[in-house]
Amino acid sequence: MGNSVPLTEALREFVRTAPWTFAKTYAATWPHEYIVRDRVDESLFIALVTHIRTYGHEGQFYRLTLTYFDEGDHVYWTMGEPIDETEIVNRCRRDQTYEYRLAHNLLPEQQKERPNQALEVAATPRRVR
Repeated sequence: MGNSVPLTEALREFVRTAPWTFAKTYAATWPHEYIVRDRVDESLFIALVTHIRTYGHEGQFYRLTLTYFDEGDHVYWTMGEPIDETEIVNRCRRDQTYEYRLAHNLLPEQQKERPNQALEVAATPRRVR
């Protein structure tokens, strides 16, 4: 990971036009969107994952450490699988990140009372989107 470098014009266009899906399962707790590798241009998907991993910064989601990349009003991340196994790229607004919500006392009450629940969900074989 290095200093943040803005997305290339091609990647900015890709994230602007990609078919982002709203993660309905987490709408009330962790609103975000995701794209699926096999539904988008694979070379641009891989380029985006590589950019996130190269120029992103480490951040927390409860006790889970992930690499996040900030661009415009959004924060992008994957769940950390090797690139050839990465199927999902997630994004949310900056004010919906764990670190922002923790700093502003805005964590979902359910997770505040049981902080390990988010880790158990993230650790299951199903991918967190």
